[in-house]
Amino acid sequence: MIERILPAGLAVSEAFDDPADATLFPEEAAVVRNAVDSRRREFTTIRMCARRALAGLGLPPVPVLPGEGGAPRWPEAVVGSLTHCTGYRGAVLGRATEFAMIGIDAEPHAPLPEGILDATALPTERRHLRLLGAADPGVHWDRLLFCMKEAVFKAWYPFTGHALGFEDADISIDLAESTFDARILVPHTLRGGARLDRLEGRWLTGGGLALAAITVPVALLPSTPAAP
Repeated sequence: MIERILPAGLAVSEAFDDPADATLFPEEAAVVRNAVDSRRREFTTIRMCARRALAGLGLPPVPVLPGEGGAPRWPEAVVGSLTHCTGYRGAVLGRATEFAMIGIDAEPHAPLPEGILDATALPTERRHLRLLGAADPGVHWDRLLFCMKEAVFKAWYPFTGHALGFEDADISIDLAESTFDARILVPHTLRGGARLDRLEGRWLTGGGLALAAITVPVALLPSTPAAP
């Protein structure tokens, strides 16, 4: 499903339930040894998806353990992102020589619980959502905005090493093109001095899900202008 909002060249694996034959490496099993059954099952399925995506890149299965900030630790040659919610697990991976950043998120396509929007959306975003709601009331724009911010955070942290708060990304949504633009309010300076302060993504709703994806090819990273 998420492939519909991704560029070519990525390995994708999805699951809509938790297969009984999915297994973990011992190191992974130790992470969820004391977790409740539902957490162990989703953790196991998402690792199965990760290994299928690794195979899609021609790479062998390896343990996928949480690193700093909870981001998955990938083999050195890989960039990727995982997501899970009720009824959905997904993994998207790319080669580090081709993609600099990948962030995906899935959420149930339903209104956010009361109070969450006020805690996660900027005033400009809340005004924007009201306009979108008038244009297409069939989309739960509050949940979709939350989903987009999560995708931004998942792309940003592994690349920059800096975590973003909900107040650090100002998102605008294009209804007609099913895209979104994230203006990062705490920019990152790349090697060479170029500033990374904007990410673009795509979104999709359907099948009871809201999905958002950020992918940044290496070739599209901003570069420092040459001296005159």
